Amino acid sequence: MIGVPEGLVRDTVGREGDRGAAWIAELPSIVAGLLESWGCEPDGEVTHGGVGVVVPVRERPSGRRSVVKVSFPHPGNVHEPDAFEAWRGRGAVLLHGRDDARFALLLERAHMTTLAALESDDERVVAIAGRLNHRLAVPAPAALPRLRDRAGTWETELRRDAAELAHGLPPRVLDAAVATTRELGRAQPDTLVHGDLHARNILRGDREPWLAVDPKGWAGDPAYDAGTLLKSRALSLMRTGDLRRATHRLLDVFAEAAELDRERVRRWAQLHAVQAAFWARRHGFRIARDGPHLTHITRFTDELATSLTN
Repeated sequence: MIGVPEGLVRDTVGREGDRGAAWIAELPSIVAGLLESWGCEPDGEVTHGGVGVVVPVRERPSGRRSVVKVSFPHPGNVHEPDAFEAWRGRGAVLLHGRDDARFALLLERAHMTTLAALESDDERVVAIAGRLNHRLAVPAPAALPRLRDRAGTWETELRRDAAELAHGLPPRVLDAAVATTRELGRAQPDTLVHGDLHARNILRGDREPWLAVDPKGWAGDPAYDAGTLLKSRALSLMRTGDLRRATHRLLDVFAEAAELDRERVRRWAQLHAVQAAFWARRHGFRIARDGPHLTHITRFTDELATSLTN
């Protein structure tokens, strides 16, 4: 039986309560059953991400080095294997097996080093992610949820948050975000979108230099992922002396690398920033739930949203 990492226990129970505790209690036996059914044996230190456990394994009799990933049962994790199947290893780890009932995947093993190791070189991080975004932009399977179906909800949430929460966002910033939900959100292509493309979800590989992991699996506009990526650069952007100049330079780098329309990239990034500004006020962030640090990050998020507004 595997030992469940304490960090995963803490995060899962804190987020999911009794249901999370029950899943954690079952997790060792779930993993044991998967190892038996997939003919694997443990082969390294058990690690975890935000929502699941990752067990390095060797497959018998081939000796192939893989990982078994088991995620907490949640709607946001349902379409991860569908995305991997559609990519077939193009810019992402290969899928060797799936057990949808147990939210489990048998995946190609990549290195533990993530693109975040290059934190000191923002432009290189963004360029690599942009090129990967381009490679991942393949036709989406019909069963994947469509981002365009969320556009109405995005608009409703923006208007509700603007009315209910104390904030300093200028009206033109909110208006621009609402316009994006209407003009870009409701008419999107049926292209596979990672949905959570940031530096820690991009791992060093052997077969390819960098491989994506942990996709949400949406169909929509590939430029959508620019917003997630830019938010993940927040801490480094906070250290720049000229936020607007630095932000727009990263937009240029991403759009060129991903071969996307620069204005679409900017508009999606602006929407993400406005949503993040309201999310901070309702929920905080993982790195800051309350207190002066959250206040500082929230103020920065407002500035980021404004700097992205034409």
